[in-house]
Amino acid sequence: MQALEIACDESGYEGERLIDTTTDVFAHAGVRLPVGVAADCLAELRERIRSPATEYKANHLLREKHRPVLVWLLGPSSPLFRSAHVFLIDKVYFVLGKLTDLLLSEPVETGLAPDGRARAVTEALYSDGTSHDFLVAANNLLRGRDRQDVAGPVEAFFRIAGGLAGRERAEAFRGRLREDPGLSLLDPLIPALMRAVARWGRDGTPVTIVHDRQTMLPPERVARLQLQLRRDHLHLARVELAAAEAEPRVQLADILAGTVRKITQDELHGYGDSELMTLARPYLDPWSIWGDRRSWALMRS
Repeated sequence: MQALEIACDESGYEGERLIDTTTDVFAHAGVRLPVGVAADCLAELRERIRSPATEYKANHLLREKHRPVLVWLLGPSSPLFRSAHVFLIDKVYFVLGKLTDLLLSEPVETGLAPDGRARAVTEALYSDGTSHDFLVAANNLLRGRDRQDVAGPVEAFFRIAGGLAGRERAEAFRGRLREDPGLSLLDPLIPALMRAVARWGRDGTPVTIVHDRQTMLPPERVARLQLQLRRDHLHLARVELAAAEAEPRVQLADILAGTVRKITQDELHGYGDSELMTLARPYLDPWSIWGDRRSWALMRS
């Protein structure tokens, strides 16, 4: 069976660092368009915006003077309409969800574990609020940046977390990180790619991901992802890395990810734009990982 080619790019990505970043939302867009159609769409953007930039980015369309262009790009007359999707991650909720999976359940690399108790604790922590120091320590505990340091991140986290249970589980996880250089629980790119394959290949159709050049997708990591997908009866044929400036479909994925990330992040913080949210809504993956119920209700209504 011939593989579908889906062009992807992300916005708000800093690897496993999810706290103390410039964005609160990670967005990953997948675009299914012929190359020629994508090139024509970019030409139309250039005609409408008339910027001398060699490569257009989301910030071009997010300027108020170019709002009509953004409305067109997201709207029903755009080539992207019904041919693209965006998977979102609320970074704070994701860190808390991974933390409760680690301390209470069995964490998975591909998202949050389907454990009712862990999800209930995640909701409570997210709703009640946690200190910035707690979030930073949780992020550092879960990151693989200092894999050889087993005790340090555990000690730092439980010094802040006080009597929270699960220290032995945290120590065991840090030991696994040291022994397995490919292990990552926190990188949002993995669940995003899983959802891209599931979205476009849910009937068993093989999917090829054409992704912007990304150092976090070496061959061994792609092979690990393919194995995980096969367990769910999904087929990732391969991942091809392409320079965005030479691949119009990836450029459109980059623009879509960046604009939808900004629109949904504004909604998360309580100052959303109702017109833009209505336009972004058809693109949103319903399996996005999102903690704030108020904004999610508006995003999915």
